[in-house]
Amino acid sequence: MIINKTKGLIAAPFTGMDSDGKINVKNVSSYADHLKKMQVKGVFVAGTTGEGMLMTDNERLEVIEAWISQKSDDFRVIAHAGSTSISSAKLLASESARLGAEAIGIMGPPFLAPKGVNELVEFSKDVALSAPELPFYYYHIPALSGVDFPMSEYLDVAKNKIPNLAGIKFTDNNFMEMTKCIAMDNGKWDILHGYDELLLAGLSFGASGAVGSTYNFMAPLYYGIIEDFENGNIVEAREKQRKSIEVINILIKYKGALVSGKALMGLIGIECGQCRKPLQSLSVNEMKAFERELKDCGFFEMVNSN
Repeated sequence: MIINKTKGLIAAPFTGMDSDGKINVKNVSSYADHLKKMQVKGVFVAGTTGEGMLMTDNERLEVIEAWISQKSDDFRVIAHAGSTSISSAKLLASESARLGAEAIGIMGPPFLAPKGVNELVEFSKDVALSAPELPFYYYHIPALSGVDFPMSEYLDVAKNKIPNLAGIKFTDNNFMEMTKCIAMDNGKWDILHGYDELLLAGLSFGASGAVGSTYNFMAPLYYGIIEDFENGNIVEAREKQRKSIEVINILIKYKGALVSGKALMGLIGIECGQCRKPLQSLSVNEMKAFERELKDCGFFEMVNSN
């Protein structure tokens, strides 16, 4: 399989839900238009930000199908098929392929987790071969999945067992390991940087593509970081990264980047509704304080200026 390296930003979209927690995909078309206007190159659907692990298989496929309807030559859809159940993961992969996804990805199964790289690769292989025509990405997010093995070792084993292996969505701050992965096999693999607040560091270690949740609303700022980095304007790039971190710190303060990020989307005109339990959406008072802090840090001026 020819591996096309990702260049630019891919958003991890929030999943729209009604007040009773039911999936609502009515906003996907306007949501996609919003992302495309910011030059976002695609979406990684039903992952962590999309609350995929809190949804049924059918709900996830409903969301994936809705996003697939918005794909274009310059806007790709990567479907997250990860699950604690191998049967569910294989179903999600094969159905995503049938519906028209352009790639699939899975995180390592949490709870009853694999004990070593070989076990993880075997799990990955079964899912990847359920959609053999699609590029396959392993989603490395050890802070949430609890599955934490050297990704260079994973690539070394997986490349001989998964013919459609394309790369890794690398959501970890172990830059030594990420650098190994980027350099492996003469730079063959598509290593997607996964920490928005560390994008500048990722670029300095060789990343060219990135997946993140704050690209849903701050993509122009991050493209500014990329442009400054490529032009050697490191001081300017560092200041833009500092600005993104300021906003992310506010998100973290208000129940974390998923809950507050979803609320923020409503503030910029893309209503995504409530979070699914056990997550708790912001209260009225929390929402007022959250919006006030965003105003105080200049977030809305920044968004409206792009």
